[in-house]
Amino acid sequence: MKNILKFLFFFILITSCEDNLNINDNPNTPVDVDKKFVLTAAQGSLATAMGGQLANLGGFLAQYHTQPPSASQYTNIDTYNMNIDFSDRLWNELWAGCLNDLKFVLAKSDEEGDTGSFLIASVVRAYTFQVLTDLYGDIPYSEALLGSENITPSVDFGGDIYAGLIAEIDAALAKYNGNPVNSTVGAQDAIYNADMSDWIKFANTLKLKLYIRMAYTTQANASAVTALLTEDNFITSDAKFALYESAQNKANPFYDVQIDRLGDVNNIASNSLLQFLDTNIDPRQTAIYRTNTSNIFRGIDQGDRGSYASEVASDFSRPNIIATTPVYFMTVAESNFLQAEALIRYSNGTGAKAKYDAGVANSFITYGFTAAQAQILTGAGGTYEYVLSADVETALRQVMIQKWISLANVNNIEGFFESNRTQYPETVTLGNEDYSIGNMLVSVSSVLTGDQTPNTIFYPDTETSKNPSITQKASITEKVWWDQK
Repeated sequence: MKNILKFLFFFILITSCEDNLNINDNPNTPVDVDKKFVLTAAQGSLATAMGGQLANLGGFLAQYHTQPPSASQYTNIDTYNMNIDFSDRLWNELWAGCLNDLKFVLAKSDEEGDTGSFLIASVVRAYTFQVLTDLYGDIPYSEALLGSENITPSVDFGGDIYAGLIAEIDAALAKYNGNPVNSTVGAQDAIYNADMSDWIKFANTLKLKLYIRMAYTTQANASAVTALLTEDNFITSDAKFALYESAQNKANPFYDVQIDRLGDVNNIASNSLLQFLDTNIDPRQTAIYRTNTSNIFRGIDQGDRGSYASEVASDFSRPNIIATTPVYFMTVAESNFLQAEALIRYSNGTGAKAKYDAGVANSFITYGFTAAQAQILTGAGGTYEYVLSADVETALRQVMIQKWISLANVNNIEGFFESNRTQYPETVTLGNEDYSIGNMLVSVSSVLTGDQTPNTIFYPDTETSKNPSITQKASITEKVWWDQK
């Protein structure tokens, strides 16, 4: 592990120096560097984004946390007042860091005939593009990462990007299955230790996620989903990046910035999730939040910091993230919830209950509890017992509420994407909430009109100023292509 960390942070140092690059810059990675170290750097860069700025952003927008009354670092997020320079660093991290490094790994893997490493890099690349297009909407894809060949790439429609990503995954799987060369990267693959069976499962699970994200669109593909369900080869262990230590610059990125460097003063529990867990006596509350200085769980309504002007962050519960908390890309719980939704939509709900129960059980396991503890809540008469329904949306709501919980401090931005897509939990205005069944609020301090909430974020000004092919969106209330409910 120390060897991995040595090279990981060496390459993160390199990519952090690329902050002034745009998505067309060449990787500038030395050609004699072994691709396995560049893969670790790419995975580390993705983890830095997912577990850092996206964990913070997603935590506010999925209403896992909110801004405390005594601090104002992220009131721009909590009030829906994010501007065009909000995501400059995030954009550069994913493009100039992660995707450019993956470009190098793909080229070297192809050159060496290493079909295993090619599959790993292809799946990580597809995952990264999925996050980018889900967050920003239409982005450069078909013309991106071409360097001097095209310095002003046009954006692609999100639906076309999804189709392209599925094709990329299928091509990488076919390349590997046609000539199954085990990856040479070994332990430098910080996610699955180059276990190709795990990466094939990850590829299938990511494809299922992409197809399910299309569910409310004309691109919904029941036959493709059914084929994946029939194959039944999804992840059986959480896909996570866990190379963190209790030291500055080596800790979990949320912990390193929000808790260690900024003093743990900017993120407190939102009642949207806290009160749901509390009223349903869900033990995951203790894994997601810490108690306050009075040893109780306490939060505030989303954005309602003005009602608690004399109080500080330690008077409330805060995210329970430590230096060594992994960054999760996809969990077994998420996989099971995806399968449950697929069965509800495309198989009349047959088998959905078992997948729902497995989703809740695996969420408990990810948080450090047991499947038996989950079964107390999902079993007959339990608070979370799955109730069969012929109505798709009624059945689906149960799955999505549990999925929302399972993503807290695990993959916060995914929680935001899914609440956008399905509208579960429902977002209501203050005074109309029922936290016991799962509700989110229009932020009490919102600067938007009426009951509007963010659906996307602005393109970074560092990119729009360099690339005339990207037109800045008019508002963060614009919907991405799959948000059609």
